[in-house]
Amino acid sequence: MTNVVTEAQLTPAKIVEELDRYVVGQRDAKRAVAVALRNRWRRQQVEGELRDEIAPKNIIMIGPTGVGKTEIARRLARLARAPFLKVEASKFTEVGYVGRDVDSIVRDLVEVSVKLVRDEEAGKVRPRAKEAAEERLLELLLPRGRAFTDRPGEPAAQITGSTGDATREKLRAMLRDGKLDDREVEVDVADDTNPLISVLGGQPGIDENALSGLKDMFGALGRKTKRQKLKVPQAWRALTEQEVDKLIDHEAATRTAVSRAENAGIVFIDEIDKIATNRERHGADVSREGVQRDLLPIVEGSTVTTKYGPVRTDHVLFIAAGAFHMSKPSDLIPEMQGRFPIRVELTPLVAEDFVRILTEPQNALTRQYAALLATDGVIIEWTDAAITELAKIAADVNRTTHDIGARRLHTVLERLLDDLLYNAPDIGNQTIPITPAYVRERLGALVADEDLTRYIL
Repeated sequence: MTNVVTEAQLTPAKIVEELDRYVVGQRDAKRAVAVALRNRWRRQQVEGELRDEIAPKNIIMIGPTGVGKTEIARRLARLARAPFLKVEASKFTEVGYVGRDVDSIVRDLVEVSVKLVRDEEAGKVRPRAKEAAEERLLELLLPRGRAFTDRPGEPAAQITGSTGDATREKLRAMLRDGKLDDREVEVDVADDTNPLISVLGGQPGIDENALSGLKDMFGALGRKTKRQKLKVPQAWRALTEQEVDKLIDHEAATRTAVSRAENAGIVFIDEIDKIATNRERHGADVSREGVQRDLLPIVEGSTVTTKYGPVRTDHVLFIAAGAFHMSKPSDLIPEMQGRFPIRVELTPLVAEDFVRILTEPQNALTRQYAALLATDGVIIEWTDAAITELAKIAADVNRTTHDIGARRLHTVLERLLDDLLYNAPDIGNQTIPITPAYVRERLGALVADEDLTRYIL
């Protein structure tokens, strides 16, 4: 979004309108997440003890791959400037087995929130930090009491205060104009390398959260620095980041981040159908049900200990998604079903949807490929008929092979433009229209041969 919209302005209709700019169709899913996000703002306006009693209404999205489940959740979080974490339910294992434990969901969510808040705070102080870094860089280029023409190791020429200030301002102008970009300066930068962490990080079975704790412990003992020669632009960036780090109130930022994770965090649990248990099957289902029971306290609301302190999950919004080809939402354990009261079904995409996907969104693939080729001076012009032909081919391939939704457009377009992408630097500046004949010439034979289609498209 170009303009920052406040939470109060994010009405459900406005949220759906913003999601429409990136995701085609799926009105029911957009309405469900829009209402869930608006209810968070409504809860914050409720006064008294009742506020803590209002829990988020978690959502299950049911639909095949490539129809927009993940994209809707990701765009929603970006719209609300909320911490967002995507996890795959199949990656977790029951307590006592080798694999990731479900508490890592909360720890990772808080890490995302901390980075989000610190990036926001860094944006606020960066102009001041850049000025301070500029002064430090000038001091490295021209220490006080030396002339710009002095050589290292030779006695410094004595200069007066006014002359020194004038020289310094002249040097500042040269620095800002980029005339000193080829010069090198020595800068002290943080040395984050640790041989022990490097060795442990490559070992199988090492818990990444324990490794993170070790890194923090070594960091608390005092960060080492090393002196490094850098070109002026790189040195300026490094010094700016150091000044940003000094200006940020890290304790306040951490408190804000934990609060935002608790009250505005969104966790997207993909492949929830993979841990649903079919009553007619046994064996691995025991472990699947165990994962559900481990997830249940997190979804219900519990307190998880993180390195930033205890974090409550009572008001975190959970959005689960799955294709549910081999199972149904009713195959989840009853307690888990109860924690996801809202169910929305996303419809499979057809040729008409593909036409809209290729033309309407701000990040449409046709615009992306046009921008890529324009860097080599090749301008491609998409005709409406060509886009319709592409959409029809993508829909036909989905129908005759596996339906992977909008992801099929990536493979089809990559195949269509393969020659252009390879030869663009040698073609030179010219405009190439993409017509239905161009599409059929490059894709017709592949679509006609079903065996080739399975392997290439």
